[in-house]
Amino acid sequence: MKSRVLSGMRPTGKLHFGHLHGVLKNWLRLQDEYECFFFSADWHALTSEYENTENLKDYILDNIIDWLSVGIDPDKATVFVQSKVIEHAELNLIFGMITPLSWLERNPTYKEQLQEIKNKDLQTFGFLGYPVLQAADILIYKAHYVPVGIDQVPHVELTREIARRFNYIFKVELFPVPEPLLTDTPKLLGTDGRKMSKSYNNSIYLSDKPEVIENKILTMMTDPHRVRKTDKGDPDLCPLFLFHKIYTSEEERKEIIHNCKNALFGCRDCKKILLGKMKPEIDSYWEKRNYYTENLDRVNDIISEGNKKAKTFAEKVINEVRNAVGL
Repeated sequence: MKSRVLSGMRPTGKLHFGHLHGVLKNWLRLQDEYECFFFSADWHALTSEYENTENLKDYILDNIIDWLSVGIDPDKATVFVQSKVIEHAELNLIFGMITPLSWLERNPTYKEQLQEIKNKDLQTFGFLGYPVLQAADILIYKAHYVPVGIDQVPHVELTREIARRFNYIFKVELFPVPEPLLTDTPKLLGTDGRKMSKSYNNSIYLSDKPEVIENKILTMMTDPHRVRKTDKGDPDLCPLFLFHKIYTSEEERKEIIHNCKNALFGCRDCKKILLGKMKPEIDSYWEKRNYYTENLDRVNDIISEGNKKAKTFAEKVINEVRNAVGL
């Protein structure tokens, strides 16, 4: 039996290249090594976007089309929607009964977001308790590993504490204590040099047509100190060079660095080299995306089958939970 992995994404908007290289490329590797459950976390989206749900269903479908188009294989991984497996909510409720409030209040991400996000009212029960729901998401599938970046390790640690507490209180070894599966997250900036984000209107989306992606790359901000072609540049200050670190070989990057630092070519030349490297992947992706957007019944069938498979697994676990609790 393969070890089990659980990972999800909140459907709060279109996916961009940051999501591709920060999450989806990792999922592609994991689906060949583990038994994977990948889900659209629509209940988690409500923790911060509860006032903006008009596009939620569209984002779920669009995101999953992106997953499939980059190569997530429903024959290798279970692809499903969180809210279609009601057992997540029941386990969340039971975990909520045994989780000390102090555990939630000390969550560093909770404190940071309360301070940083001023345009939304996050003083809600759901936002405070989202780590409990996250624990339910993970443990309802008895996941052994959770792929996360280093900043998300505290979330997994809380899940580990909840698993241990449940097992201790009810004198069972029902839940494995999951381990964080640390992943490298390549840093990609938006077209204006800031963090890639829909709120900044600077994202390169996976759903952008190839000609739109090309235009965004060609107009992307580069080294701010390089005003003219004859000015010498510094790739370490160039947001575009972060893409070269992903798409261009080490030997080719050395040449790009040399040409940039010595003003032997212009930024547009550098961008055209990058586009040449990105084109095969973009073309392959768009061929698949066109197929899925023209065959939405196929996408809905994949989601429906994934929902059934996830629910079958979750039902068995929730029955074990009820027996352990005495319900």
